[in-house]
Amino acid sequence: KEYAGRLQKLYRGLKPGRTKIEAVAYEDPLEAVIYGIVSERMRDDVAQAAMVGIRDTFIDWNDLRVSRVEEIVEIFGEDTPATRSTGAALTMVLRAVFDAYHALTLQPLKKMGKRPAKQALEELQGMSRFAVNYCMLTSLQAHAIPLTASMVDYLRQQEVVDPQADEEDIEGFLSRQVAAKNGYEFYVLLRRASESARVAKKKKKKTRRKSSKVAKAKK
Repeated sequence: KEYAGRLQKLYRGLKPGRTKIEAVAYEDPLEAVIYGIVSERMRDDVAQAAMVGIRDTFIDWNDLRVSRVEEIVEIFGEDTPATRSTGAALTMVLRAVFDAYHALTLQPLKKMGKRPAKQALEELQGMSRFAVNYCMLTSLQAHAIPLTASMVDYLRQQEVVDPQADEEDIEGFLSRQVAAKNGYEFYVLLRRASESARVAKKKKKKTRRKSSKVAKAKK
């Protein structure tokens, strides 16, 4: 009850007044999966720019499937363990989809129930928990709360979840506390808050380093 009260208070504080957040809805679940993979390790605005780069660079999803990780990383603008993991996950999942459905589409999932569809997504090699939940939320209209690492960190910093809870426990807790009709709004608000906090933290660190260098120079 204590954590539930804190969560509801946080949610109310994150709401943008009367501004309504329009939910996105991907026609093909594969589109949601791809965006989920790309956005898991990047800020949402950076991920959107990366998607534009992917669409401009590759002819179609098949072209992306057979590309080298290095080619994908080049689009992201920096070669880091995170961007390499993203590139590798993209090609791995697209190959798994092609092997399973003999086409680059996940439309068959829409004819399944939500549980079988989620299980089918989880069985695809390379799929992460975030990508599965993002697809379930935005394409299959399921009650899911996708969580990036920064979102989980933010919830812990705000002390609205049990510090001993793992990601699965936190997802279950959020699903019980946030109604399905508010799932996408909550996801967007929480993600924005976590990413803003992360950017502010990085700026603060840079300022401290700069101040330290200046102090040493004066000595």
